Amino acid sequence: MGLAEGLLARVGMASQAERPAGVLAYGDLKRLELAMALAGDPVLLLMDEPTAGMAPAERAALMALVRGIARDQGVAVLFTEHDMDVVFGHADRVLVLDRGRLIAQGTPEAVRADPRVRAVYLGTAA
Repeated sequence: MGLAEGLLARVGMASQAERPAGVLAYGDLKRLELAMALAGDPVLLLMDEPTAGMAPAERAALMALVRGIARDQGVAVLFTEHDMDVVFGHADRVLVLDRGRLIAQGTPEAVRADPRVRAVYLGTAA
C-alpha cells in the first residue's frame, strides 16, 4: 500500500480513492483534506474551523477521528472553532478570545464555568 492509499485508509476514505474530489460529499471532502494535511507527517496540525458546515454527527465523527490520529501518531492539534460543543467535547485545553483579547484559558470545564466566557459565547449573564 502506498502513502496515499494508507492515508486514505487512515481517514476512512479507502473506498473513495478513485473518485474525484469534486464529487465527494462534504464530510468526505473534510476527511480527504485531513489526509492531505497528514501527508507531510506533521508534528502540529493546524485546523481552522474544521467542522464548519457539517451536520452534528459528522462534526463528532471528524473530531473523534482527529483525536485518534493525534493520539496514535503523536501529533499536536491546534484548532479554532466557533461550535462550543466541538470545543468542549474535544479539546484538552481551551483559550478563549473576545475581540482579539484572551479572556480565559484552561481545561474545558474551567473555561465553560468562567463568567466572562458564559457572557460572551454562551449567552448567559456574567
